[in-house]
Amino acid sequence: MKQQRRNFLKKLGATGAVAALSPFALSGEAKANNILERDPLFSSTNNSTIKLALIGAGIMGIEDTNTALRHANVELVAVCDLYKGRLDAAKQRWGNHLFVTQDHTELLKRKDIDAVIIATPDHWHKQISIDALNAGKHVYCEKPMVHSVKEGMDVINAWKKSGKVMIVGSQGVSSLGNEKAKELLAGGAIGDIVYAEGFWARMSPEGAWQYAVPKDGNEQNVDWKRYLSNTNKRDWDPLRFFRWRNYLDYGTGMSGDLFVHLFSSLHFITDSYGPNKISAMGGLRYWKDGREVPDVLLGTFDYPETPQHSGFNLSLRCNFVDGTSGTTYLRIVGTKGSMDVKWEEVVVKMNQTMTSDDPFLQEQARLRGEPETRATILPPKELVYTAQRNWKGAHYDHFGNWFTAIRTGGTVAEDPVFGFRAAAPALLCNDSYFQNKFINWDPVNMKLI
Repeated sequence: MKQQRRNFLKKLGATGAVAALSPFALSGEAKANNILERDPLFSSTNNSTIKLALIGAGIMGIEDTNTALRHANVELVAVCDLYKGRLDAAKQRWGNHLFVTQDHTELLKRKDIDAVIIATPDHWHKQISIDALNAGKHVYCEKPMVHSVKEGMDVINAWKKSGKVMIVGSQGVSSLGNEKAKELLAGGAIGDIVYAEGFWARMSPEGAWQYAVPKDGNEQNVDWKRYLSNTNKRDWDPLRFFRWRNYLDYGTGMSGDLFVHLFSSLHFITDSYGPNKISAMGGLRYWKDGREVPDVLLGTFDYPETPQHSGFNLSLRCNFVDGTSGTTYLRIVGTKGSMDVKWEEVVVKMNQTMTSDDPFLQEQARLRGEPETRATILPPKELVYTAQRNWKGAHYDHFGNWFTAIRTGGTVAEDPVFGFRAAAPALLCNDSYFQNKFINWDPVNMKLI
C-alpha cells in the first residue's frame, strides 16, 4: 500500500502532488476550498444514435430515461411496464411514436433497439438482464443488480458471453466526489484506512416507500400474473405492486435500496472487493403498515487486508424514523485523517499535532524525557473539494459512461462484477438480520462460505 502511494505521487509529479494533497502545506488557513471540474468525458469520433428502450416505467425508470435523453444522439423508441397507466403516461411524456407493451420479451425482439434500461422491481432484474443480453442489447440495470446472491453469477456469465456493455445503476460511482476521494486515498491523504461509516436517514411516507396507489391501479390494468410468475403466487394486492419495496418477494429492503449505494461508493474509492464477514440488527419501529422489512437497520462489516487496502471495519445505518430527516453521508477514517464523501463534495480533515497544557500530560511527557515546550493552538486542517456549479451530476455522467462504452467498445465504471460485489454484502445484510446470525462471504470468488 505504501508502494502504491509512492507510485501515485511519482505519476502526479511534484506539481501534481502538491495540488492533490498539500494545500495544507502551502497555507496556514483553517480551511482550503477547491473546485472539482469534469473534463469532457463523452466525446468520441463515433457519435452514432443509440436507440433506447425502458423496461419498468415507475419513479426511477422515468428519472433514468429523462437523464439518458439529456445526452446527444439518444432516442427512446419503446417502453414496457406491467401497469397500463404508465404506458399511457409514457406516450404523453415522450411521444405517441413509442412502441409500448406489457411483455418485455416482445420489446426485446425489436431490431430497432440497441440498449435497454431495466428499472423494474428487484425480483425481475436478473431475468430481464439475461434476456436482454441474450437478445443482443446493451443493458443499464438499476441497483441492486440481483434479488439474491445466488443470482449474481448467472448475470455475470450472461454478460461475459454476450459481448455487450452492461452497467449497474449506482450513479455515485461516476461522481466527482467519489473520483476525488479515490485519488486522495490512493495518494495517502488520510493514511491507511481503518474504519468507515455510512448513514441514510428519511422521515416521510414517500421516503419510507408509501407510494401513492393510482385510482385505476387495479387487476384489470396490471398484469398481476406476469408480475408474480417468478415468485410466490398470491391474490391481487395493489400494495404489493405499487409499494413493492416493502415486501421480500419483490424488494431487498433498506439494505438493497440504500446500503448498496454506500457499498458501491466505498468499493470504488478503496478498490475493495468487499467484506468477508457481515452482521445486522434492526427492527420495525414506526411504519407498521404491513411491510415485511425493518425501518431501522444497522449493519457491520469486516474487510480483510488485501493488496488494495489495509484491513478495516465498516458500519452502515439506515433510519426511516429520523426526526431530522434527509441525512446521508459516507465517512472514511484513516491513520492520518478522514474524508466525508458526497457525490458533489469531499471534505478532508487532517490530524493536528499540538502540545497540551494539561499538567498530567506535561508530566508524562517529562517522564518520557521529552523537552518542555509552550502549548500551541493550531487551526484545524480541513480541505474542501466542491463540484463546479455547471456540473450535470453523477446520474448524467453514469449514463455518459455507458453510452461512450457502447459507441467505442470500452468499459464502464460499474460492470456486473463490480455491481454484484456491491450488491452481495447488502443482500447478505438482510440475510443476517432475518436469520439472526453472522454471514461469511468470499468477496474475491463471490460466493458464500
